[in-house]
Amino acid sequence: MKKHIEPRRYLLHFDSHELPQRFVDVLVIGSGVAGLSAALAASRHTEVLLVSKDELRESNTQYAQGGVAAVWAASDSFAAHIEDTLTVGQGLCDREAVESIVREGPARIRELVAAGAQFDRDAAGFNLTREGGHSQARILHAQGDATGAEIERTLLQQVAAAPRIRCLDHTFVVDLLTDGGECVGALLSSQTQGLTVVWAKHTILATGGLGQLYRETTNPEVATGDGIAMAYRAGAALQDMEFLQFHPTTLYIAGASRWLISETLRGEGAHLVNNRGERFMPRYHPDAELAPRDVVSRAIVAEMRATGATHVRLDLRHLDAAHVRERFPTIARVCAQFELDLAEDPIPVRPSAHYMLGGVRVDLAARTSLGRLWACGECACSGLHGANRLGSNSLLEGLVLGHRAGDAAGGLAAADLAEAKPRPIRAEVAAGHEDRLDLRDVSNSLKSLMWRHVGIERSEALLAEGEESIDFWCRYVMAKEFHFQGGWEIQNLLTLAKIVTVAARTRQESRGVHYRSDFPQADDARWRRHTTFQRPQE
Repeated sequence: MKKHIEPRRYLLHFDSHELPQRFVDVLVIGSGVAGLSAALAASRHTEVLLVSKDELRESNTQYAQGGVAAVWAASDSFAAHIEDTLTVGQGLCDREAVESIVREGPARIRELVAAGAQFDRDAAGFNLTREGGHSQARILHAQGDATGAEIERTLLQQVAAAPRIRCLDHTFVVDLLTDGGECVGALLSSQTQGLTVVWAKHTILATGGLGQLYRETTNPEVATGDGIAMAYRAGAALQDMEFLQFHPTTLYIAGASRWLISETLRGEGAHLVNNRGERFMPRYHPDAELAPRDVVSRAIVAEMRATGATHVRLDLRHLDAAHVRERFPTIARVCAQFELDLAEDPIPVRPSAHYMLGGVRVDLAARTSLGRLWACGECACSGLHGANRLGSNSLLEGLVLGHRAGDAAGGLAAADLAEAKPRPIRAEVAAGHEDRLDLRDVSNSLKSLMWRHVGIERSEALLAEGEESIDFWCRYVMAKEFHFQGGWEIQNLLTLAKIVTVAARTRQESRGVHYRSDFPQADDARWRRHTTFQRPQE
């Protein structure tokens, strides 16, 4: 089912001939696992410009705790990993995508190890753990619970040593530039350089997710969905935008930032208990705490509602205290800041928005529907995850599709001997000024509304009310022309809020992470298919 929403094509009034210009072979936007992998692969062929809106290391990857899933142990198999992924994806995975990504995973891990990544080991080799939905222990981890940071460190070290990669940090990409149905570059903004047009033979989006759309989220502040929104404005197809995964366990301390409490704690034997001290997950699923994430999240919400609590607790007191502190040093340090001992005190947790399963639709080479535009990582929808992501498949996907995107785009750019050429692009924006608009209030109101109306449990009444509010905010916020990052981020978030809400209203069933209380069952006859959003190209 294809739909479209109508934001304006460009956020800013500009004339490409009047702005400073740069020319590159491959432009990579985003510096998490997917973006860095893409930049490295492309640089083996040609020159690359890597752009990040914050520090290069500031991404969802940096905060990923649990690990990366890959078939490594002799007792494991590709068939088992593929089947686990398909089962959790509940009928919406693309089998070919699942098979190819799972099978390529070990090769990408070996490259990381050869580059210096230090995954945790024991006497038998890599120390593997298990997470919910996995039939085998196949999760490689680093420094206990700092896997993402170790992968990011390793890739950044390689990027710094790559002579054909130039990096721009603290640079915001406002919009993709298109001409003749193809992406021809991007409009960049930085505090030091102002606006700049970058003409690129090929552009790779690796901008991460949109967790900042929600009041409760594990994502850092940079996760405002910019790449997905700008791809939509440019005419690329989006897919499965109703599927937003909520992580069951984030540290819940009033007034404090939410902190992910990794699923691997449950993989190591931690129990979830309600405010009466009762372990409850065995009542909801035969796999108890290792049930798929959507099941655990909804069970926690049900327990909170039944007991009138704001959270449940994660209990590790029955486990070896020394092992717990050694295995999860980062989480232990965070808990200690609130005078909680991870091994001795039940930890207050509740679900938070965590991972966008949908995104810019791509094929197995990471090509989007828009010529010369590629996408990988969380901003892309490859068909790997379906209606629910198997834990630790995200870093796997970023490594594999990032490599594919960079290799393909870099190879094509190198084969094209002509320079990237400038185009006469002029954007006319009839918009009001941003005065007397409290963007912080708009942001807080939007996040709260999305949490209440388009969150873990949805219904037609809630979604319709939510869409009405989003439309109201869009009428006066989207009509403004902003000249700073915060304004553009709000416009991106509003665009995506509308799409996510319409997608959730459209899918009248419950499947994976998308739960409708008014349509509580899966409906394969009508809904074992994808929703697609695409803005008509101009």
